[in-house]
Amino acid sequence: MGCSPLAWAAVNGHEGVVKILLGRDDIDINKLDDSGRTALWRAATNGHEGVVRILLEKDNANQPDDYGRTLLWWAAGVGHEGVVKVLLERDDVDPNKPDGGGRTPLWRAVSGGCEGVVKILLGWGSTDLNEPDRRGRTLLWWAADYGHEGVVKILLERDDVDPDKPDDEGRTPLWRAAFHGDAGVVKMLLGQGGADPNRLDEYGQTPLSCALRYGHAGVVALLD
Repeated sequence: MGCSPLAWAAVNGHEGVVKILLGRDDIDINKLDDSGRTALWRAATNGHEGVVRILLEKDNANQPDDYGRTLLWWAAGVGHEGVVKVLLERDDVDPNKPDGGGRTPLWRAVSGGCEGVVKILLGWGSTDLNEPDRRGRTLLWWAADYGHEGVVKILLERDDVDPDKPDDEGRTPLWRAAFHGDAGVVKMLLGQGGADPNRLDEYGQTPLSCALRYGHAGVVALLD
């Protein structure tokens, strides 16, 4: 796998061993394994806060990988709240830095259903929660599409989230939830979000007609 002793110590959270190795002059902290990952990346994605703090004294926290994904992006997507907090304490970490596809750490946390990280990132800085990706899909759209009820609830509690913002095909978060037959998300979007159940997509389909088409009886009952 091309992992150095430092990388193995980092991935297993062995802080004492990491300190011993960093005390040597012949240790390359930036050495990449066969997957192009550093020891710091391994520690961050495995949730080892202590090792992350140690390695951050000598490494760049905001350096992206080949896909433009930073340590914060990766830690956010696997729900490591402690590591996310450690990274956000640093001045050289941009909480809104997107990857090569234009997706931010907050997007990563939303799509992964990591409610704790979503709350942390929402409280950290200002961002337009209705800002769509390249196909017009918002954070709420993604949360509804993945069926992450907790994240949907968090987003709907905010005044700056549009519950009915459609993607490029005119499909709203409610449409996506109806498509998947996710009654829990549909109920929240109708109640807490006040989403429009009769909104047409560009093909003339409503959330109700979509639910009917795929036989989602529970969703049909909510929408009819």
